[in-house]
Amino acid sequence: MKLSHFHFELPEELLAEYPSEHRDESKLMVLDRANQTIEHKQFKDLIDYFDEDDVMILNNTKVFPARLFGNKEKTGARIEVFLLRELNAEQRLWDVLVDPARKIRIGNKLYFGDDDMLVAEVIDNTTSRGRTLRFLYDGSYHEFRKKLTLLGETPLPKYIKRDVEPEDEERYQTIFAKNEGAVAAPTAGLHFSRHLLKRLEIKGINFAEITLHVGLGTFNPVEVEDLSKHKMDSEEISIDRFAAAGINTALKNKKRICAVGTTAMRAVESSVSSSGTLNEYEGWTNKFIFPPYEFSIANCMITNFHTPKSTLLMMASAFAGHDFIKKAYDEAIKEGYKFYSYGDAMLII
Repeated sequence: MKLSHFHFELPEELLAEYPSEHRDESKLMVLDRANQTIEHKQFKDLIDYFDEDDVMILNNTKVFPARLFGNKEKTGARIEVFLLRELNAEQRLWDVLVDPARKIRIGNKLYFGDDDMLVAEVIDNTTSRGRTLRFLYDGSYHEFRKKLTLLGETPLPKYIKRDVEPEDEERYQTIFAKNEGAVAAPTAGLHFSRHLLKRLEIKGINFAEITLHVGLGTFNPVEVEDLSKHKMDSEEISIDRFAAAGINTALKNKKRICAVGTTAMRAVESSVSSSGTLNEYEGWTNKFIFPPYEFSIANCMITNFHTPKSTLLMMASAFAGHDFIKKAYDEAIKEGYKFYSYGDAMLII
């Protein structure tokens, strides 16, 4: 498969600027791989496709307010800082993206908040856009993180051109988010309401929670025609023994195992034993899944509708089959499905 195989024309009006009014009432397209059929449903109809002791794998990462706006010393130029990854808690070191990047040099100081509540110094230029900042703060780590949270805003994807609104704080977060560390939401999980989760639980569906802290690498454009040459950024994952045991039991009993989102799928596919079962794991993954690919753990996936040439579309294509996904996307565009982070959902069974 080549990069050009994943190009399609996406009308701009289908990029979702806002979430649906109710989480579980977004559209749901159901793809049946065995019968090659496509159905159009609402997300809450998902329950009809699962039975007792089936498992849903949920990514419980929590988005933190990663976007800060500050001013450069002397010139006062407005600088956007996007926190990517904490490198050293004690030294307050962070990997960040800055915009505009060309204006920032090693040694520059940036000031954030009224009365310069936080000050940071640029100590490294790691890539053309990346920087390492040291926040100059003498208080406790807990106080420092509180200040970051206070100053930061919800990191909505760049395609959303509007300002962040109060409801985004809640809606750009899954209701099962627990472990803070993501700079983008695992968007397939955004469709689950408390009511739907309770209905699934009553029906006997089991939930296995794993963590993959979504980084911007998930959304980085692929810039090589030969997909085998693309390198994913590493993202931190955690699969505990309870999640692994629950998933392995379902595997043994030939139950439906549904990865809720490409992040959940990538996490479990990054820790497969030689016998095809799931291992517990703490560490990092840079796994890139594109066709052809043999999946080991999940036999079902929930995902959003993705943008052209994205690694997310490539994974969906590997799971559903390239031609089938192409047909489904053509239909989604015709039927006015919404794409990307706040968009509609697809269930592939």
